[in-house]
Amino acid sequence: MSAPLKAKLLDDVKQAMRAGEKLRLVTLRMATAAIKQREVDERIELDDASIVAVIEKMIKQRRDAEQQYRAAERLELADREAAEISILEHYLPAQLSDAEIQNEIGMVMAELGASGMQAMGQVMGQLKPRLQGRADMGKVSALVRQQLQG
Repeated sequence: MSAPLKAKLLDDVKQAMRAGEKLRLVTLRMATAAIKQREVDERIELDDASIVAVIEKMIKQRRDAEQQYRAAERLELADREAAEISILEHYLPAQLSDAEIQNEIGMVMAELGASGMQAMGQVMGQLKPRLQGRADMGKVSALVRQQLQG
């Protein structure tokens, strides 16, 4: 059976095609192509969590490109990247607030009895599966580092 998120993406491709939404159509086609490519490479059918990981990777790539375009003062290209990000973010689960992230970090640190920077890898290893898709892992890493140093 196909993952519900994949089915939603494919339905939205059809809707964007019917509505003539060119940017949305191109962006969703890129997402479905990336998902298909990973399925072919790994010879598996991706579940929703894996699809979210693919979409997160695409968003990260677009954020990096947007920053580079803005630095080069190529604003029309940066705006396109930002528009693609907003389209892709629609398929991610609801993002956690800073307080919710801090709460998860506190629980993991308590479970592991973590203190000091040497525990950073262990804490992040426990947090990644819990927060994947619901929080920017770069932000989580910075918050963990802050708590371990503090």
